[in-house]
Amino acid sequence: MGVTRQKHAKKIMGFYKHNFQFREPFQVLLDGTFCQAALRNKIQIREQLPGYLDGAAQLCTTRCVIKELESLGKALYGAKLIAQTFQVRNCSHHKNPVSGSTCLLSMIEDGNPHHYFIATQDQELSNKVKRKPGIPLLFIIQNTMVLDKPSPKSLAFVQKLQTNQLVPEHQKQSIVELKEKEGLVKQEGEKRRKRKRAGGPNPLSCLKKKKKKTQEGQEPSAEKKKRRKRKRNR
Repeated sequence: MGVTRQKHAKKIMGFYKHNFQFREPFQVLLDGTFCQAALRNKIQIREQLPGYLDGAAQLCTTRCVIKELESLGKALYGAKLIAQTFQVRNCSHHKNPVSGSTCLLSMIEDGNPHHYFIATQDQELSNKVKRKPGIPLLFIIQNTMVLDKPSPKSLAFVQKLQTNQLVPEHQKQSIVELKEKEGLVKQEGEKRRKRKRAGGPNPLSCLKKKKKKTQEGQEPSAEKKKRRKRKRNR
């Protein structure tokens, strides 16, 4: 069962690496519900997750998640201690903390530029994450961590990319900058100018035609001179 689960995760990781440029160390954002489930099921996240993802992982959370766990009191004290051992990533709610789910959603806006994974047991948060392409989702089921299969939104996004119907804005900008750097934009302009100037008869071909005409014109005059000489001799 463990080997099958590992193959399943490896296949999904290949999808995100190839289509969404995920690279090690993988950035995993965890919320309080995931920490609580790991504690209840005696899962060592820091030790087990890198092996499951087959690569180095950076476990991180936000201040909003920790504040939410603190507000829930003794029931989630253990989950709070676990979350406090992770790296705390800056969010935009310094003065006015929001719920953990709202905060994590804000961290993956604008196409998930930091390539975050989301680790949660919150079903509502999971559904919202699935509506965004290119965001791996982790959850715990039956005492094991599971990497969810790519969402229909992610699959549709990749299909559009493969048929050249959609090019991300950052890729468009990179292409333009690369062309300017290599001077390809100027070269294209020069080629167009040369094409406009091209045209008209070839002067060499004109000269050849004139020579041919003079040679043809000289042949009759030479024959006339020969005829005159013959008449005089007679």
